Amino acid sequence: MRLALMQSRPMTSMTKALTRLAEEAHRAGQNGANLLVTPEMFLSGYNIGAAAIEAAVSEMDLERVCDIARQHGIALLVGGPDRVSSAIYNAAFLIDAGGSVRSTYHKTHLYGDVDRSQFTTGEALSEIVTLDGWNLGVAICYDVEFPEVTRALTVKGAQVILVPTANMRPYDTVCTRLVPARAQENGVYVAYVNYVGREAPFDYCGLSCLCDPTGADVVRADGEGEETLYADLSHPVLRATQEDVTHLSDRRTDLY
Repeated sequence: MRLALMQSRPMTSMTKALTRLAEEAHRAGQNGANLLVTPEMFLSGYNIGAAAIEAAVSEMDLERVCDIARQHGIALLVGGPDRVSSAIYNAAFLIDAGGSVRSTYHKTHLYGDVDRSQFTTGEALSEIVTLDGWNLGVAICYDVEFPEVTRALTVKGAQVILVPTANMRPYDTVCTRLVPARAQENGVYVAYVNYVGREAPFDYCGLSCLCDPTGADVVRADGEGEETLYADLSHPVLRATQEDVTHLSDRRTDLY
């Protein structure tokens, strides 16, 4: 599987976001990618306030996102708002290349006032979805800073953990320290896809990456500009690492 990791500036409208998504899906498909991953809340913007989130969720056009996947023959993991009854969630939608929604994940660990003033807390970790022979789990931004999340997804069978994010300075070490650690301690791939540029007071730090099961960078963006990273997953690398790194089998679950 080839991933396309879309490091971008925050979008200022749903219309612009959908246009950009279609352009990027076309480009990624032309470059052989099987799955395109966007940053957190890509369709609406992240730190935009409760009223703007309310307006954005009323404009949500998930069918258009599915059409983009189908038209370009590429799977998408796209961040955006999701309403269930009266609750609005910070969501990531995993859509396969045929345009079917395979999972909708709601962020379970809300970050500070910015999340809590805009969203309801998700109540379940992501499903594990198999695409192109790979078992995928999803976390959103702050979720990955809790080691229990990635460990639980790995125990459930995830081989790749996809993390749309909106991480800002001065928390660059989440990108450079914690994300590689999550990959290494679980023996899985972790893809972390961030914004650059400013949104309200936030100065996003970029540094999007794919870390392999040893914790090494397969690819990493810098912290300044928009770019889409391309990287291939390898079953032989995954198998070899999991044979060598035995944290899962060595756990003392009788103690914790």
